[in-house]
Amino acid sequence: MSVLIYSGGLDSTVLLYKLAAEKRISEALSFDYGQRHLKELDCARKNCEVLNVKWRLVNLHDIGSLFGENSLTDERIAVPDGRYDDSNMRSTVVPNRNMIMLSIAAARAIAIKDDSVAYAAHAGDHSVYPDCRPEFSDAMESALKLCHYYPICLLRPFSSMNKAQIVALGSKLGVDFLNTWSCYKGGEAHCGKCGTCRERREAFAAAGIADPTKYAG
Repeated sequence: MSVLIYSGGLDSTVLLYKLAAEKRISEALSFDYGQRHLKELDCARKNCEVLNVKWRLVNLHDIGSLFGENSLTDERIAVPDGRYDDSNMRSTVVPNRNMIMLSIAAARAIAIKDDSVAYAAHAGDHSVYPDCRPEFSDAMESALKLCHYYPICLLRPFSSMNKAQIVALGSKLGVDFLNTWSCYKGGEAHCGKCGTCRERREAFAAAGIADPTKYAG
């Protein structure tokens, strides 16, 4: 069984549905680290209720100030518009976020005697987010195998998949895409212009699946 790091975004929601269908998930952990797009946490809670998966919200506000200057947690810095391969997208990197979350998820997995933790890093993340790269995941899995008396595995089934493939899988699994949140700006609707909104739009188009998302622009 596995503990899932679950943001409430599109990718991690598809992984939630996948693990639930395979009966491989015991809990989903979501994290409030001061992100401006807190709407994703409401999506996370609702999806876990639908699937009858235990959901836990972990508050990281006490360490939020350690993340320094980035556009996801510092409202003085604007979330950039553009594509993910643009250099300004680096401002959306929250330093070492995944390592912190994976460590907490591993501790929880050990406490409840699960054998793995899971996260939804995918191939499109690699160019922007260092803690989504295969090299990072490989190193983290090696560490998790040594962190306790018995090894903890790291599940990352989307690491070689692009977002269009994830959307296609989510469609097959019956994911309610309206109940997922991607936009980093945290407005009333997806902005349609930031990197993650553009990636979302392009993924639905590439997968040939109607995009139900409401975009502001």
